[in-house]
Amino acid sequence: MSASSRGRSRGRRRRRRDQNTEREQQVATIEPTYDEPIAIGSAITVGELGELLQRSAVDVIKELMTDGVMATINQQIDYDAAAKVAESFGAVPLPAEGSDEDGRDAFEEALIESASSDEAIERPPIVTIMGHVDHGKTALLDAIRESRVEGTEAGGITQRIGAYQVEIDNRKITFLDTPGHEAFSAMRARGAQATDIAILVVAADDGVMPQTREAIAHAKAAGVPIIVAINKMDLESANPLYVKQQLSEVDVIPEDYGGDVPTVELSAKANTGIDELLEMILLVADLQELRTNADRDAIGVIIEAELERSRGVAATVLVQAGTLHVRDIAVAGATYGRIRAMVDDHGNEVEEAGPSTPVKVFGLFELPEAGDIFEVVADERTARDMAEERSTARAETMSQTRVNLDDFYTQVQEGGSKELLLVVKAESTGSLGAVTGSLAKVAESIDEVALTIVHTGTGAISESDVNLAVASGAIIIGFNVRPDPAGSRLADAENIDIRFYDVIYHLTEDISAAMRGLLDPERREVTDGYAEVRDTFRLPNRVTVAGCYITDGRITRNAQARLLRNGAVIADTTIATLKRFKDDVREVTSGYECGLTLDGYNEVEVGDLIEVYRIEEISRA
Repeated sequence: MSASSRGRSRGRRRRRRDQNTEREQQVATIEPTYDEPIAIGSAITVGELGELLQRSAVDVIKELMTDGVMATINQQIDYDAAAKVAESFGAVPLPAEGSDEDGRDAFEEALIESASSDEAIERPPIVTIMGHVDHGKTALLDAIRESRVEGTEAGGITQRIGAYQVEIDNRKITFLDTPGHEAFSAMRARGAQATDIAILVVAADDGVMPQTREAIAHAKAAGVPIIVAINKMDLESANPLYVKQQLSEVDVIPEDYGGDVPTVELSAKANTGIDELLEMILLVADLQELRTNADRDAIGVIIEAELERSRGVAATVLVQAGTLHVRDIAVAGATYGRIRAMVDDHGNEVEEAGPSTPVKVFGLFELPEAGDIFEVVADERTARDMAEERSTARAETMSQTRVNLDDFYTQVQEGGSKELLLVVKAESTGSLGAVTGSLAKVAESIDEVALTIVHTGTGAISESDVNLAVASGAIIIGFNVRPDPAGSRLADAENIDIRFYDVIYHLTEDISAAMRGLLDPERREVTDGYAEVRDTFRLPNRVTVAGCYITDGRITRNAQARLLRNGAVIADTTIATLKRFKDDVREVTSGYECGLTLDGYNEVEVGDLIEVYRIEEISRA
């Protein structure tokens, strides 16, 4: 080829390249427009969100980074993060049909619409009784039940269904017969607001106790009006004035002291003051103007569910609007079914249940969870589709990230919450006072961010504490205490941040640093994989080789490893050698077999589990 030909060829290639670049630049400058809202599920990958928004994954990732969210193209983000990105690009986000957000929003809208409907009628108030152990919650429930519920037999109500109704002056009151504030908060953490009024039971001879404070925190977090029932007034040591003074100290101001919290003095044992309590409930209910439409398809909330040997899945439903009928098709959370039968709080089979009425229903295919939305739909196909979509959405969002100290300051800087909520537990009242006093000083020294202690208490971090953290978006601080097994499991499942301290200034330094954004890198343990020991071999040098199957993740040579036997840690060492057949390898992944030895430990047994982990430093916000 001649020099002139080569020159012409290079010129053509250059012109084509310039034209392509120009076209790309023109395409890049065309901003997508959104004529309709963008439907986003409870969880969505970055790549899928980019496709919905007609943007590249890189654009989405950049926008997430400005919001303090680090994610890769295949990583899932929750609805709130995705909606924020969509809004930044000029789109209007909406929860996709079937997602949990969609269900909650539609449910709340339906309740509001029913309350404001022209056909709305007065409905009974729904009441939860809470308080400290041994202060008489159960005795008060029994006193109300035995004296005010018709049709009871010897030994109480024919069939306990988790809720019941009483009647006074031809008006009904619905009581949730739940285990106090634990169930109350667990339901609220799932988005169910099933209580109109909270009754706080306080013993007249004992006053405000730790669980009393817990109950107050839960009721206030839910925004539910409180009525204080001062119980055990039959005792000579009863001192209601002291109780009211203590209540004032925890910001529950009785009406006698110029506050807005009514108090009723009673004795569940002597059955005195019960009528006054019920009348006070009706008075508070009148002030709330509780109304709803009874002539619509039923919607409500699951109070509890169990499997009965003779009749299958039995779920207690509190109907909140509309009327529920036998043979209705309903969705409850991630399950559905046709209502085959209904039983009221007397154990009688009924054909229908109106607003604020609790009934046990039979016919759902699987056990729903307390707090799940219950709603009647047109046909079985709709019910099945809704249940499947919610089941998928719930599984995808199980690992959603809650508030934690690491990213708190970033959230503040990006326009998020400017309030750090804490649940504080300590081993004694003395330590608790010292911790809260120190935190108060931290709060005074920082103007940019508010520090609010949602609840304080002594003893182990319980399931109730974790539920409160879930419901209010708080971080749990444990000073010389640890979570109990139930609390630990729930914290792991809900991804709640629990911080442990034994020195006060370490605690205050961390909280102050989080509020100012000065946290040092945190050392955190990350599990890389598990291997199950299926066989063992003893070498001539007395080293034991473990023949393993990788059940999860990956095993890497020289990695830190724990030998677990029946859940207990037997040895903490490193992987000394790792082989596939006769070859030395650097790592083996899930689903493959390998042979390995542990550095300095040879008492490996068949059935042992080897956990491989590493300690990594995570940069804090």
